[in-house]
Amino acid sequence: MQLHHSKHHAAYVNNLNVAEEKYREALEKAQVALQPALKFNGGGHINHSIFWTNLSPNGGGEPKGELLEAIKRDFGSFAKFKEKLTAVSVGVQGSGWGWLGFNKEQGRLQIAACSNQDPLQGTTGLIPLLGIDVWEHAYYLQYKNVRPDYLKAIWNVINWENVTARYMACSK
Repeated sequence: MQLHHSKHHAAYVNNLNVAEEKYREALEKAQVALQPALKFNGGGHINHSIFWTNLSPNGGGEPKGELLEAIKRDFGSFAKFKEKLTAVSVGVQGSGWGWLGFNKEQGRLQIAACSNQDPLQGTTGLIPLLGIDVWEHAYYLQYKNVRPDYLKAIWNVINWENVTARYMACSK
């Protein structure tokens, strides 16, 4: 039994350790190789999950309360905020997103753009409040290649209650 234990069983343990190490190395290599797909598809899921809640057929107008006050504080007025987010969104080269985010460290609202499906928080650290999809698939059937017309119209369906709830949740 001593030979069985010290040679045979020990060989199983040693070979299992080698196999597990090779398995870990293979997983690490696979994880690195999968990073682009995880970022693109995971970001697309995150971004669209926010986007759908940011829209409502009964939306539009202006936010109220603390969010409106924060917009005025950080951008001067709602009109200036809307103009700036529209300009940043129009200016996305190729495909991507225009965002209103919250900078927790500064306690302020910020506008940012992300390429492709890069998620706002993972890319910039900003907490996403309002996302505008500026991939052509979001507007091409209705607005063709005229992104500014799409951006002008999207303000009519912004769900300010949702954006306000997001703001209230992260600004406290």
